[in-house]
Amino acid sequence: MSSENKEESLDFIRSRIKDDQAKGKNNGRVHTRFPPEPNGYLHLGHAKSICLNFGVANEFNGLCNLRLDDTNPVAERIEYANAIKKDVKWLGFNWDNRLYHASDYFDQLFELASQLIRSGKAFVCDLAFEEMKKLRGTLVTPGQNSPFRERSVEENLNLFTQMKNGEFLDGAKTLRAKIDMSSPNMNMRDPVIYRIIHKEHPKTGDKWKIYPSYDFAHGQSDSIEEITHSLCTLEFEHHRPLYDWFCENLNIHHPQQIEFARLNLTYVVMSKRKMLRLVEEGHVNGWDDPRMPTVQGMRRRGFSPESIHDFCDRVGLAKRENIIEAELLEHCLRQDLNKRAPRRLGVLNPLKLTIENYPTNQNEEIDAVNNPEDESAGTRKVPFSGEIYIDRNDFMEEPPKKYFRLAPGKEVRLKYAYYVTCKDFIKDDNGEVIEVICNYDPESKGGNTEDGRRVKGTIQWVDAKTAVPTKVRLYDRLFSVPNPEVTNEGEDFIKNINPDSLKTLDTCLTESNLSQIETEVPFQLERIGYFCKDRDSETEEQLILNRTVALRDSWGKLNKK
Repeated sequence: MSSENKEESLDFIRSRIKDDQAKGKNNGRVHTRFPPEPNGYLHLGHAKSICLNFGVANEFNGLCNLRLDDTNPVAERIEYANAIKKDVKWLGFNWDNRLYHASDYFDQLFELASQLIRSGKAFVCDLAFEEMKKLRGTLVTPGQNSPFRERSVEENLNLFTQMKNGEFLDGAKTLRAKIDMSSPNMNMRDPVIYRIIHKEHPKTGDKWKIYPSYDFAHGQSDSIEEITHSLCTLEFEHHRPLYDWFCENLNIHHPQQIEFARLNLTYVVMSKRKMLRLVEEGHVNGWDDPRMPTVQGMRRRGFSPESIHDFCDRVGLAKRENIIEAELLEHCLRQDLNKRAPRRLGVLNPLKLTIENYPTNQNEEIDAVNNPEDESAGTRKVPFSGEIYIDRNDFMEEPPKKYFRLAPGKEVRLKYAYYVTCKDFIKDDNGEVIEVICNYDPESKGGNTEDGRRVKGTIQWVDAKTAVPTKVRLYDRLFSVPNPEVTNEGEDFIKNINPDSLKTLDTCLTESNLSQIETEVPFQLERIGYFCKDRDSETEEQLILNRTVALRDSWGKLNKK
């Protein structure tokens, strides 16, 4: 790409940063941060923000901090904090020695709040939440001042200290900024900046009885860390005047807040609150359920960091909310896995196939390609004998026209092995086919024959003696409608859960080489789809596979036209 085209391709955030550097703002520094709240697991929307913040820092020779905005001890857990760090590293980013917490600054934040009180720009309010809400007004009517707004500086300082010392009950008092109750921006109507919470904090223990609001801690933490560009999702656009007001009235370093549209994806919910409900009510098996759009869930399903990076690049940055098709995410995943995922053989619905003319007690090894897209991946040896299993879907007793798989009198190629022709089949007492009888052409190994004939059908198989019994979890979309949060009035989004989002097959068989595949490393079961070994394989002492994604790529085909 030429330098001219590269400049044209800059999104609005990178263009703004480039302009700031050109003007010498912040002495040309670029310092971003990724500031999640440790009140749940990260999801795909966070992955987009991670790629943006760390990516921008790398592109402009800057720095990016990881900061946990831990201002609400009621909802935060060490489990979530540890998962956040794990996810950022898995996505390929490193914060070096710049791991911070909003709680690291609680003393400084308390002093900054006290500074606002001393300058007459903050006051202690005794109104209960509901009373405060009534006086706040509406979008078309101004709010009313709190009856406690005109307390003296001395009284406010004393009360704020008593709040800090734990002398009042939860909700008894708050500290509010004194701005403008008639502002058209509701966030500027004397917002709460400190509240009383008698709850032990995961990091600071029981030292604090008051905690700063996110709006207050967020901007001031950015300032303390000397962040230059505070990149936020669009819901913070109306909070920016408050962000600016705090920095200006405290006369501290003022980062530039820039907003971008959050990521919305079809067939999932991207709200931590709703995800928490799915977990707590048992609709999914934890935050790392492979049906969840969490980073942990996607990793467990077999997503690669590279596919997520590609998806985030393709989605880009927007200034308006939109919904991205899940098919694009699946397309990015297939594009990545097709290039590097090793191939293996397996059958989900086994049907025995006996080769009558194969030498008795003979066993051999077949050369199989590990990845046709990557010659450096080489080949492997796959056991083969006169008794194998094929997939039941690859045999029909009475096939329709243009059926190219196995049927009476038809010849197919066993992938990497020989041509076989169906001579007969055996049924059980219920009329179900339980065994297919074939002959093979010993001169057709690898698909080459002396007469040069070719067959149209190729099917996968596994050796009966060495195949590994495998449990396969077929994951589908968690919700049955593209936008599950849009429901009829009074209906619950839970109603849109797909009842077939998980099917488990207990009698599958896979080739013995799968024992060498690491947990959560994706591979392709040929002609079936992409899978990965689930971590439950270790505890249940059985090979358990999760389907990552099917082979068919409708999005890719549609967008090539």
